[in-house]
Amino acid sequence: MNPLYHQAKFINSSPHLKDTPADHGKEVAFAGRSNAGKSSAINTLTRQNGLARISKTPGRTQMLNFFEINAQQRFVDLPGYGYAKVPIPVKLKWHELMETYLTKRKSLCAIILVMDVRHPLTEFDWQMVEWCQHTQLPLHILLTKADKLTYGAAKNTLLQVQKELKDINFPLSIQLFSSLKKTGVDEVHHALDHLFKGET
Repeated sequence: MNPLYHQAKFINSSPHLKDTPADHGKEVAFAGRSNAGKSSAINTLTRQNGLARISKTPGRTQMLNFFEINAQQRFVDLPGYGYAKVPIPVKLKWHELMETYLTKRKSLCAIILVMDVRHPLTEFDWQMVEWCQHTQLPLHILLTKADKLTYGAAKNTLLQVQKELKDINFPLSIQLFSSLKKTGVDEVHHALDHLFKGET
């Protein structure tokens, strides 16, 4: 466990790249479908229940949300994708915002891709994996809501996802995670330590 992450604080929400904090230091961005549990994961990792807004309506994260850990390290909660019942133009705007951030943000050093363990490797997940492979950006996958399955079933899903991604040639790691049971937190902290240091 790294208590450094417990001091994370919200900086701002940005609808455009020009409104984001200064592009220096290092950022780890959290990506995933709207109902995969991104905000819950951030809150669990920082031990702050209200840090990232959680809504009963998936897809409320419509902007880039920045959280400062210290002067040189930040978390970014990216817009959720693929679930929210919003107009197509709004979805396209989210997609454009994400694409702009992912391609132009110099301080972005790694992606945490959040997937519901019951529905892993959706079309969006594959797009993110392939983008990280193309850019050689380190990727750590959280199979969230592991408490919804038996340990054996969750472990089998983990092994299956590892098998499907075994030929991917770039820095990649995968783990089970549960915000409800607080399982996998130390493992994520350890992964973040390495990602921020540029180690794989």
